[in-house]
Amino acid sequence: MSGLRPVPPSEERPPADTGVHDGVGPTDQSRSRRRTTLDPWDTEYPKDVWNARTLGITARGTVTIRFDSITRPWLREPAKKWARWRLSTGLTVESAVMGTKAVAAFDAFLDSSGAAVNGTSDIDRGLIERFLAYLHSHRAGQASHRLAVGQFNLFLLTVRRHGWITDLSSTAMIYTEDYPKESIRQPRALSEHIMSQLEDPDNLCKWPNSHHRLITRILIRCGLRISDAVALTQDCIVRDKDGAPYLRYLNHKMKREALVPIDEELEQAIVDHIAEIGYTGPTVGGSPVLFPCTRSGVNGDGHVSTHTYRTSLQRWVARCNITDEHGRPAVVSAHRFRHTLGTRLINLDVPQEVVRRILDHDSHQMTAHYARLSDTTIRRHWEAARKVNASGIEVTLDPEGPLAEAAWSKQRLGRATQALPNGYCGLPVQQTCPHANACLTCPTFLTTAEFLPQHRKHRTQVLQIISAAEARGQQRIVEMNTQVLGNLDRIIDALGDDRDAHPPTEPTGADHAS
Repeated sequence: MSGLRPVPPSEERPPADTGVHDGVGPTDQSRSRRRTTLDPWDTEYPKDVWNARTLGITARGTVTIRFDSITRPWLREPAKKWARWRLSTGLTVESAVMGTKAVAAFDAFLDSSGAAVNGTSDIDRGLIERFLAYLHSHRAGQASHRLAVGQFNLFLLTVRRHGWITDLSSTAMIYTEDYPKESIRQPRALSEHIMSQLEDPDNLCKWPNSHHRLITRILIRCGLRISDAVALTQDCIVRDKDGAPYLRYLNHKMKREALVPIDEELEQAIVDHIAEIGYTGPTVGGSPVLFPCTRSGVNGDGHVSTHTYRTSLQRWVARCNITDEHGRPAVVSAHRFRHTLGTRLINLDVPQEVVRRILDHDSHQMTAHYARLSDTTIRRHWEAARKVNASGIEVTLDPEGPLAEAAWSKQRLGRATQALPNGYCGLPVQQTCPHANACLTCPTFLTTAEFLPQHRKHRTQVLQIISAAEARGQQRIVEMNTQVLGNLDRIIDALGDDRDAHPPTEPTGADHAS
């Protein structure tokens, strides 16, 4: 966090307890008690249901990992080893649960298939293919389908690598082509019609809980995941060397600290909230949490739970009577605020790399998910641009007209499939061009000021052709290109070009420029 400094609190926090009092260290009795305390893994591992908090693992949502649905001991034991290893590497409880569920799905497949499988040595490629068919018949079209294939593949690779299973057949493998095709889900951004209601100060005041009200504002302005927002600490505001405020948070999905710029209004709201609740309550890393749970200790993490906020969000949306464009109750979720921010930034022409950093995505592919909606940005630029046809006459496309959407679709298709070096073809893609690509004499040709350099270069080339044709006595070529030259002059003039920079030099084309 070079160049950033935390915002100092308005009052000093109480000193941390160092565990040393009056110069006297721990007593012999306390040391003996610690020596006889069992490792939590010793008591939890043999169980068929693990409690993450008993193991000293911070659990944000899912707390238990269940192995009781894996009925075969020769599958349950390596599944336990795999889950313990994954947790020890810092993966979340949810990750371990997903892996365990994939092994449980394989166990359920063995129950339903009636296959003669008595141990891991009987698992081969043929059995794997039957399992893949089982998953397809039960989960086709669901997100859990691809997830189960991937997790079981990781299980096979890991148990083989670590030697937890030594008699696994070399053919017991899942290949890349075995994965079901991944469906691309469209971003679930909320419409501006809905967002205007959610951001209405009168509606925000209807939140009965100040914690939830501020969480909502942070989700809208910063695009945090709800699990990261509820876990914010009171030292979450930092400043750069210019004094600009940032929100610092722990991205639990990527396991790293992240920063997102905030405005002074949100900064003041956070400062006021801290002053209201004071520097008391549960702490994380020595800093009090920003949204302490009113029933501290119930959730094991000390702050408002994601479930509590989601439930409260639905009640607030209903209380405010938030509706969509058709008057129906709006479907709002905490994560849709993140989609909305990403889409808003893209449509405001914010570079994709900047959006990636603001949302703290690990790859550009994730951010490109929102960039697919930038079509509205392209359309806005197209509508704002001054367009002229081959005769230099301005063409106006009514963005609010009854055929606005159809006209835009036609222009967008033309840009993608019939793009020209000096403009765009406005002819429907299904229609054959009767002008032999002589676009400057085509009534459906459109161009904008961005193509002025090409038009100037084209004009010079046309002048050279006319001069050479006149010298050879090729009158027909002179006539054809004179028409093109006249159109070029009118286009350049209509698009705001300085005619003095391009004085006509040929006698046959001078009159066409006026």
